[in-house]
Amino acid sequence: MSSVQYLKGIGPAKAKLFERLGIFSVADLLHYYPRAYQDRREHTPLAGMNPPSLTVFKGRVLRAQTIPARSVLIFKAFLADEQNRQIECTWFKRKSFRPFRFDPFAQLKKDFKIHAEIWVIGRKENRNNFFDDKITVEEYYPVSDPATLWQAGRITPIYGLTEGLSNKQMRQYMHEALSSAEAANETDILPSSLTEKRRFLAGTQALRAIHFPNSVAELENARARLAYEEFLLLATAWGIKRTQKNIVSKDYTYQISRRLLSPFRKNLGFDFTNSQKKVINEIFADLQAARPMNRLLQGDVGSGKTLVALSAMLLAAENGYQSALMAPTEILAEQHYLTFQKILKKLKVPVAVLTSSTKTQERKKILTALTDGSLTVVVGTHALLQDDVYFHNLKLAVIDEQHRFGVRQRGKLKEKTDRLDLLTMTATPIPRTLALALYGDLAVSTLTELPPGRRPIATQTADEHLANHIISEEVEKGRQAYIVYPLIEESENISAKAVSEEFKKLQHVFPHYKLAMLHGQMSRTEKERVMQDFAAHKTDILVATPVIEVGIDVPNATVMVIQNAERFGLASLHQLRGRVGRGSHDSRCILVAQHQGTVARERLKIICETGDGFKIGERDMQLRGPGEILGTRQSGEWEFKAGDLFKDRNILQWAIEDRDELLQQDPLLKKPENAAFKERLLELYRKNWHLVDLS
Repeated sequence: MSSVQYLKGIGPAKAKLFERLGIFSVADLLHYYPRAYQDRREHTPLAGMNPPSLTVFKGRVLRAQTIPARSVLIFKAFLADEQNRQIECTWFKRKSFRPFRFDPFAQLKKDFKIHAEIWVIGRKENRNNFFDDKITVEEYYPVSDPATLWQAGRITPIYGLTEGLSNKQMRQYMHEALSSAEAANETDILPSSLTEKRRFLAGTQALRAIHFPNSVAELENARARLAYEEFLLLATAWGIKRTQKNIVSKDYTYQISRRLLSPFRKNLGFDFTNSQKKVINEIFADLQAARPMNRLLQGDVGSGKTLVALSAMLLAAENGYQSALMAPTEILAEQHYLTFQKILKKLKVPVAVLTSSTKTQERKKILTALTDGSLTVVVGTHALLQDDVYFHNLKLAVIDEQHRFGVRQRGKLKEKTDRLDLLTMTATPIPRTLALALYGDLAVSTLTELPPGRRPIATQTADEHLANHIISEEVEKGRQAYIVYPLIEESENISAKAVSEEFKKLQHVFPHYKLAMLHGQMSRTEKERVMQDFAAHKTDILVATPVIEVGIDVPNATVMVIQNAERFGLASLHQLRGRVGRGSHDSRCILVAQHQGTVARERLKIICETGDGFKIGERDMQLRGPGEILGTRQSGEWEFKAGDLFKDRNILQWAIEDRDELLQQDPLLKKPENAAFKERLLELYRKNWHLVDLS
C-alpha cells in the first residue's frame, strides 16, 4: 500500500498530521469517510438566510474595499447573482506589528476583482437583532479555479480533522486519492449476486460517492452499500466462529447434586424470580451440554444477575471445578468479593479477590492456591489475565460489565485452560438484532423482571440547596445517602466539581452527620473499610466518584444525588440511580446539573421519565451510538466507519440474512466469487481480531 505522503501536496510533514487520524496509506485515506455533508449545490434564497444556518451564494463581484478600524482591518466585498440579489461579505483581521508592506488581504484583493465569479460560504450576521444581507465568510472559491469542483456547487463532504489540516485541504487530498492507482485498483469484495440482490452501487462507485456524491440518493446508496459491507464481514466472522465452536467438545461434565445449590438458595431467605429461574435453567443446560457454553446474560440494574452467576459458579464447585469472575474495576471486584464471601463462607467454599492492589505476600498465596486447586472461586480484575496466573482446573469464567473488556482480553482468559464455559453479563440491555451482530457466537439470556419488593425510584432535577435539604430529611429518618461527583480532583481543563474539594465543604454543610469519601485512587484496604462502614450504617452520607456505579448494595440508602449530572451518559445515570431503591423504603434520585446543552437536557429528561433500562439503553444508543456503549470502539476491535448499528438495523438484518445464505452455500468461502470477500475477512483477522480461522 502506498504511503499517504506520496500524494500530491502532502509530503512527510503533513503525513505526520494524517497519522494522528489513523491514516497511514492512501487506502486508509480512501476509507476515511466524511462525518457530515453540506449542500452547496445552489445558493440559499435570501429570505431563508437565518442564523446560524449556512449560507451558500454564487455571484459576481460588484466592488470590494478595505476598511481600517481601531484594532482590526476589515475587507468587504459586494456580490450579485443572476437575479441581481446582492450580498455583503466580510472578513476580519487583527492589526499586527508586521512590516507595513505586508497586506493581510492581498489574496482577497487578487481573487475579488470586479466581475470575478465567486462561490461564498459563510454565516448570516445578526446586527442589533436586525437581519440584513450580510455574512461573515468561512470559505470562498473562485469559479475559475478547477479545485472549486470539489469545494462548492455540489454536496460537499465535511471530515473529522486534526490541528494543521483544513476541510478545504482534505477535500483536495481526497480528490487526489480517488484519482490514484490505489483507487483504480480497489477490489469489490462483495459477491456480485449480493450487490444485485440489494441493488447497491459497485464498490469503486460507492467509494467515490461517499466522498463526492452527485445526489442525495447516490449518497444514501453509497453509505448503505459500505455499511452493509461492514455488517456482512462482522456477521460472517461470527457465523464461522459459531460453527467452529460447535465442533469443539468438552472433556468434562457437570452433575447437579445440589450439595451446595440447595443450602445456597435456602440461606438467601427469598426465592428467585421466575425470570431468574428460567435463565438459570438455560445456563445449567449449557453447562451440561457437550460443547462449551458461550452465553450473554443481560438484565436491568437490580435484576439479580450476580445471584444467577453465583448459581452457575456453585454448580462448578459441586463438580470440583474452579470458577473466576472478572470485573472491570477494583471497586466492583471488591464488592463482588464481599458479597460472595458472605454467602460462600456459610457453604465453606473458599473465595479470594485478586487485583493490581493485592499485596505481594497475599498475591503469592492466592496464586499458589489457584495452581494447586485449593481455591475454588476467585474474583478479580484484569490482574487475572497476567501470565503468572495459573489455574488447577478452571472450567467456568464470568465476565461482568462485558462491554468494558475487549475480544482479546476475553480470549486471554480462555487461554488459561483447554476448555472453558463462558458467561458474560451486562446491565446495558441490547436489542436482539444488535446482540446477534455484536455477539453473534453467544446465546442470549435476558432477565425481564426485578425481585419482588423493589420500589420505583422517583427521579427529578433540582438545585444543590434542594438536594441537600432532601438528604437531611432522609438522614433524620435514619436513612442514608450517596452524593456522586464526576472527578476526584479539580481540573483546569474540565468544568466540573471534584469529590476531594466538595467533601471538605460538605462536612460543613452536614456538621451533625457522619460522612465518608470513596474514590478509585484509595487503597484497597481503605475502600473496603469505607464500604463496610457504610453498609453497617456507621456512615450517613457516602461522597464518591462514579466508582460506585455498579456493585454497591445497601438497602438502607434511599437518596442518590448526582452532581454535574450533565456530564454522565444515560447508562451511567441509570446505574447510579440503581444504587438506591434496594430496600423497603421509598427512594429518590436527584440530578444536579450545571451546564446543560441540548443532548444533556435530553438525557436528563429521559432519565426522569422512565426507569425501564431497555428503553434507556435504546435511547442511549440513539444519542451516543452503539460503538461507545457496547465496547466495540476498544483498541483492536471492530469500529464501523459507514454503518450505525442502531440507525441501520434494516441493513444489519439484510447482512445477517445474507450471511446465513452465503455460509449455507459456501461454509468456508472457497468458491471463486467469494474469494475477495474471504481475503478481506482474513486481512481483518490477521490485523486485529483473532476471531476466526479460515485456513
